[in-house]
This record gives sequence, structure tokens and C-alpha cells, in this order.
Amino acid sequence: MKREGAGVGVGAGRGVARRVDVLRSIDFLPRSVWRELAPPDDPMWSRAVFEAMESGAIGPDGYAYLVVRSGPRTEAVLPLSLFRNLRLDDVVGPDGRQLLTPVRKMAPRLLRVPMLFCGNFLGQGHVLTAGPLTDEVGRVLVDAVLRFARTERLGTVVFKDFAPAGLNPLRGALSSAGFFPARSMPDTELTLSAATFDKYIEQLPAKPRRNARSNLRKFAAHPGLRMETVEDFRPLVPQMLGLYRQVMERADQRLDVLDAGFLTALAASPGPDRRLVACFDGERLVAFLLCLFSGSGATGARIGLDYPLAHDARLYHNVHYAAIRLALDAGCRHIRFAQTAYTPKVELGCRLVEQSYAMTHLRPLPRALLRRLLPAALAAARTQALGPHLPARATARPPNRADPKACPESDPRPDQEPAQESDQKGAASPCPE
Repeated sequence: MKREGAGVGVGAGRGVARRVDVLRSIDFLPRSVWRELAPPDDPMWSRAVFEAMESGAIGPDGYAYLVVRSGPRTEAVLPLSLFRNLRLDDVVGPDGRQLLTPVRKMAPRLLRVPMLFCGNFLGQGHVLTAGPLTDEVGRVLVDAVLRFARTERLGTVVFKDFAPAGLNPLRGALSSAGFFPARSMPDTELTLSAATFDKYIEQLPAKPRRNARSNLRKFAAHPGLRMETVEDFRPLVPQMLGLYRQVMERADQRLDVLDAGFLTALAASPGPDRRLVACFDGERLVAFLLCLFSGSGATGARIGLDYPLAHDARLYHNVHYAAIRLALDAGCRHIRFAQTAYTPKVELGCRLVEQSYAMTHLRPLPRALLRRLLPAALAAARTQALGPHLPARATARPPNRADPKACPESDPRPDQEPAQESDQKGAASPCPE
């Protein structure tokens, strides 16, 4: 049975008493409050996504919501995801795991950590507020997060994937509480300024435009393949999971893994506006991209691929093209994709949206060790994933391209999506980055 929870802290600012309540399920948060505070153009912040997270078993052991109230008014909401025993070396990538080798030798238990994630576990982090987050509410919120972590015996606390602007109002409170920053993987976002898909292709630079037309031709050369848009994809969930596992088996990082409970709950929900880009070979599903829509925003949330066919038919690229068509037809102004396989997404025209972590440990010694080693491990994973798209100011060590293990021919890069291929001499490579 879900428990509503109780207040964990009281703050005062300018004579106004503030109460922080812990809600153990989104069911206890009024729908009117969520509609008022959630970003209207980010479908990953749809209430239905959070309800589906609670229905599935995608990684976290539990969820909670910190609600800051001033009298009857809700000032802020912060979603939380609880892990009792997270394997830290599973979420930093191969180069990051190498940098964490000293921790594994000296204190291996530090790499299996109880951890509290603050923000949206599947999307970009936000503190939900009706207006700008004030310093006072930020202090109350950070204090409540630490109180909750102590109560739940979750030593490591992370504000996950916040845009710099989202962290700015919290920086003073986070710094005073012992949090330290680290850059996380950037999101990928495509601005949709074209009126039609054909116009979008025409606006691409010359080489990406040639590549896109080549990918479309190679898909069309497989007459048994067809692309469909499916609204109720519940009957397809078993096939979707098989394709999704092919992707996850090649993943360097596995923080969340979607399951049948999540997908079924999302498909059955009246919102968000969600559709499945589904590619069939006859009656067999061979690729999909789960797409969500809200206001002017769209998200290509998760992908599944049949790898034996994906390369020749350019399945990865073509399900993304289909998602772009859908977003344009829906009048969206932008569409976001996953935080991996940056080379093909940059060729789609995506820009990189910078994001950051803020993290700490409740005890001083582990905090000092994590502060010393974890940002470097995360930076190494980021460098390896971004490859040639790494911003010039980044200083982490790039992967050794002379090392055959750095980019094996048989194992495409994270999200394990096939490389952006080209008809141009010398340009083709099975490695996306």
C-alpha cells in the first residue's frame, strides 16, 4: 500500500512558515498542482510518465516527492528516486570504471551505494515551481532532501541532469550543504523550423543531406519493410522488449532499464500524447522509437533495434526520421533524443544541451573520496561518449583511438545505435563516435 508520508522540515522566510511534506506516490499530489507546475512543453514531465515509472520496475526501489508549502499554497515540488544498492561502476562507462579502480581496491563497498536521485529520473531535472525559485525555498528544499536521505539511510545524494539555469537558484544552498558539481551527459535537441520533412532535409548541410537521402534510399531498397505509427502499442510490448534488450546488452551505462510494467502503463494512460514509431518486416517488429508529445515539445524517449537488419536498412536513422515527421506534423518546435550516439544526432541537426550533477555524501570521508574520484570518472565517460563533439573547454582524457577496444567494429557506441554512414569515400564507419 502506498503511504502518503509526512512533513520532514519547516523553514521560515520573512516571517512565512514553510512546511515540507513527503509524498510516497504521485497519487497523493493533486493533479491541479502538477498541471500548474510541470513544464508544459516537456513530455517527460507528463504525470503519466511518473505514474508509469511507479508501475514498472525500471531501476529505483521507490519514489517520493518533496512538496514545499506555504500555508495552502504549493511553492515547489521535487521528485525523488531511491536506490538501496546501486552499482556505481555500472553507470560511468568503461573509462570511468578504469578511473574508479582505486576505489574498487580500497573500498569496494563504496561502489555499491544507497543513492537518492533528485529530479526527473528519466528526463531533465527540474524543481517544479510556479515562478522563479527563491533562495529561501532552495535552502528549505536542500535541507529537506538531506533530512530525507538520512531517514532513508541513503548516503549518496545526487541532483541529476539539471540545466545550469536550473541549478543556479540552488547553488548557494547546495554548496553550503557540501554538494560538489560534475558535468553530466548533454541532451540532444533538434529545433524544428521547417514546415515539412522535405524542407527539413533541404535545410541540412551538404554532407548530412546526402547521408540522409542515402539512408532513406537504403531503407526503401528493402521492400518488405514498412514504417507505421501505433497509438496503442500494448500488443507490441513483448516484441519491443526483445529489441530493447538488444540495445541494452550493448550499453556501457545502465542506470534505468524499461520493463513491461512501465511500457504497458504508459500505453494505457490517457496522456501524454504518445505514439510508437514502429518498423515491421512483414508482421515482425524490427525497430521502434517511443515518442512522447506535449505542447510544443516532443521526445524520442527509447529505441529498440534488430541488429542483424539495422545496419543494411538504416533502421536507426529511419525511425528518427519518422519521429521528426511526426513532430513536424504535430506542430512541435523542438524534439529531444537520448543522451548517446552523438554523431548521428548531430548530423540530424541536433544541438547539445549542457547538463550538470550536484552530488554529496552524508558522511565526510566518503564525501571526500567521491569528490576526488567521481567527477573524473564521469568526465571520462562523457569524453568517450561525445568523441569529436566534446566542447573545447572539457579537459578529461579522450579515449585512445589506437586501442581496438575503444571502438570495436562489432559493438556500436552507447545507445548502441548504428553509426551515421555515408556514401562519401572514407567516411563510413560502424562506430557512431
